[in-house]
Amino acid sequence: MSGLRSLIVRWQRGWSTARALPVAEDVGGALRVRCMQSGRDIEYVALDVDEDLASLTTLAELVAGEDAVTWLTVPTTDPARASSALAAAGLVVLKHSELLMTADLRGHPQSVPVAPYRLFTQVDPHGGDRVVTATVRHESGEVGARGTMGLAGADAVADRIETVPAHRRKGLASAVMSALTRSAIEEGAEQGILIASEDGQQLYMTLGWQPVAAVLIATTPGNAYPS
Repeated sequence: MSGLRSLIVRWQRGWSTARALPVAEDVGGALRVRCMQSGRDIEYVALDVDEDLASLTTLAELVAGEDAVTWLTVPTTDPARASSALAAAGLVVLKHSELLMTADLRGHPQSVPVAPYRLFTQVDPHGGDRVVTATVRHESGEVGARGTMGLAGADAVADRIETVPAHRRKGLASAVMSALTRSAIEEGAEQGILIASEDGQQLYMTLGWQPVAAVLIATTPGNAYPS
């Protein structure tokens, strides 16, 4: 298994754990998961695009054949080539600028929120894996920031790291990431993996996360431009 393929498989397992989703189905060139989320019922995660660009044609057919709203997520080190292949296969690229990133959790910077904020963490089981949740609350009780990590083996997959607009620019997202990584290390995790939105990439790079591949997200024209 190639290094990138292995990383994608590990990310998907931890991401599904973080979101309490069913185990993904291996359909050959991709992992298929029922997301059960608004605007995304099913997702295919491509595994071999860099080595087998033609696999996108087959995956596009699978996506088009689904009855529910379906996304195709494509990690790749050559996004321009993959984007062209997706278009040729009849799909529309919704997102061009997300990044698959990794970090050694043991060297992760640490910070804590300052008053009037307090940090709360929790670890819950999910099947044979675990989910860490970190929440920063204002003294009023209002949530300022939150996030989760799905722990699967030695991997910790960060997901949905969010800061409420009224509480931004106070270092709360960094505090959430610090809390998540501390708990993940205590639970035996060593490597962090995530897919970063364009908005979140600067935060993660500041914290030492390194990009490994670009991530494209595509769907059928009917789902991209609903009537």
